[in-house]
Amino acid sequence: MIVIIDYGIGNLRSVQKSFLRVGFNAVISNNKNDIENASKLVLVGVGHFKHAMNNLKKSGLLPTINNKVQNQKTPILGICLGMQLMTKFSEEGNIEGLGWVDAITKKFQTDLKVPHIGWSTSNYIKENFLTKGISIFDEFYFVHSYYVETNNDKLNMFITNYDHNFVSGFCDGNIYGLQFHPEKSHEAGIHLLKNFANLQ
Repeated sequence: MIVIIDYGIGNLRSVQKSFLRVGFNAVISNNKNDIENASKLVLVGVGHFKHAMNNLKKSGLLPTINNKVQNQKTPILGICLGMQLMTKFSEEGNIEGLGWVDAITKKFQTDLKVPHIGWSTSNYIKENFLTKGISIFDEFYFVHSYYVETNNDKLNMFITNYDHNFVSGFCDGNIYGLQFHPEKSHEAGIHLLKNFANLQ
């Protein structure tokens, strides 16, 4: 069972519909039992980092989620702000994140329009099970003012350029993050979600 964690933030229904489209049941839940019994987890997020972290803390779900991710090594996919929440710290609100990945979330400092909105390709894609069938010619849909910077290049799964290179996807064991919205990225994005659902 794939559980999309409901902590009062994020466009959860569109992600759920995308999983259903490729034949996988995904439930939206804030129930601890559902999370404990999940084979995979999805952490979606839109909005402000500090608000999202506060919502997670208030939900009472963090001990359960941390146990699933860090101890049981359950695969988890963070999308957009959900990816950023996995980092150690964010400049948005100057607040600590979940700290699962050795990375920080930084604000774009550029003369280009911020937020970065629209379609972009990746100039680097690390081959693994999640990225199987994805190429540098595939475009993905972004909406973000902050980006992730890892402290270990081995974690980098996607690299995208917007004035400068930034990490648009990372992988650290069972923890996967995507800065872009796969559920809004047509066939390539749906393919990524299908790959995640098929992870062993």
